[in-house]
Formats: sequence, C-alpha cells, structure tokens
Amino acid sequence: MLHFLFSRNIWMLPRSLRGWFLPVTLLLAAQDTYAPSREQMVRQQIEARGVRHAEVLRVMRATPRHLFMPEAMWPMAYDDTPLAIGHGQTISQPFIVAAMTELLGPAGGHKVLEIGTGSGYQAAVLSPLAAQVFTIEIVPELARAATERLARLGYKNVVVRLGNGYKGWPEQAPFDRIILTAAPPELPQALLDQLKRGGRLVAPVGGSPLDQELVVVEKDAEGRLRRRSVFGVRFVPMVTAPPKPR
Repeated sequence: MLHFLFSRNIWMLPRSLRGWFLPVTLLLAAQDTYAPSREQMVRQQIEARGVRHAEVLRVMRATPRHLFMPEAMWPMAYDDTPLAIGHGQTISQPFIVAAMTELLGPAGGHKVLEIGTGSGYQAAVLSPLAAQVFTIEIVPELARAATERLARLGYKNVVVRLGNGYKGWPEQAPFDRIILTAAPPELPQALLDQLKRGGRLVAPVGGSPLDQELVVVEKDAEGRLRRRSVFGVRFVPMVTAPPKPR
C-alpha cells in the first residue's frame, strides 16, 4: 500500500475559530471568477432540491469544483451533471455530493473514511467539516493526482491511500463516518466492522447502475445496524482492482 500523508490538522479548534484556518482555496473562493457559478449551482441545484444544512451549503459555495478536473472542462464544472475524470471514473453531480454530505453529517471531531477518492472533490468538501478525512483510491493515477491536488490547494487534514476500498483502512479504524462514492453490489462487511458505534455510513448500493439505491446505515451503541434507503442513484461500480490499460 502507498500512503500519501499531509500535515497534522487543526480541526479540534472551536468552530468559531476554524474559519481562520480553512484551506487557501476556501478563503479565496469568493474572489475567483467561478464564484457566481457556484452560487447559482447551490441555489438552483442543491437548495432547490432540499439540502438545507448551513455548513454543507457554505462549503459547496466555497469549494472550487473546477480545480478538480482538467482545465478544458472548467466551463462545465458547475453544470447539473457528473463528469468523466478518466480511468472509467467520474466526479459526482454537485447535488449528489451535497446530499450525501448532508446525510453523512460530519462534525468537528469526526474521523471520516471515504472510499473512492477520484479527483479529490468529495474529500475537499468533507475537509472543513470533519477533524480528519482518510480516503482510498484504487486507481494509481487518480490517487497520485488527488494527493498532489489536495496538498497544493491546502487541504491539510486529508490522507490519501492507494488501495482496495473493500478492505477499508483497519489501521485507522474505527471511523465516525464512512462514505462510498462508488457502488458495491452489497455493503462490504469490513466497512461495517470499521464503523464506530454511534457512527453512520452513506453509500450507493446495487449490482447494476440501473438498480442502485443510496442507503444510510447507522450503528447504535450496542453495535446493531439500522439501514434505510433514501433514493435511487447511478454510480460507477466499486471494483477490487484498477481497470487494465487499453
């Protein structure tokens, strides 16, 4: 396994002070030319569909989605659609990122595990909302690119690992929150085992892109699991090995 470790985080500070230490991209976001596009994205695509959590909306307004894809795609960055990022993977539709983040409910002291780093955008959204974000990507090229991108943009509480997401990250378990950005046919037992008591997991699940649902799993204080379905989704499948080069 390869590990890409950023510096120690400062997310145990009181919430009132965290704004002084947000990633550079969040502090400067309002000054860039895509800020109006993000505002329109949040109002028309996210708030209009029912996402209401103020912190989630704030981060969606601030995170520069266009910087998580090739420059040629920037004009489409804030469109209401997923976009291909290569190697058979996508960056999710903005609404889906916001909705899954709201359902996940990360908080200041939480340790979060993400399966499927992709471009790093979901990890960037989670970064200011949690204490630490551990994210696993199975495609080496995407893992390297996301590591460099997140470091360059100042997301210091994110750790990227190259590996098989089905196995989770046992060395860092248990996790307060777990989120999957690719769909397994069934939830991997390893991830359920690595979910902390009192924790929550959000994931797309289904054996076919035409038969997937977004589910929320909560583990109570006794370790019992409660699962509920939210709505139908369409994600790339969660795989156990990177795609072979063509």
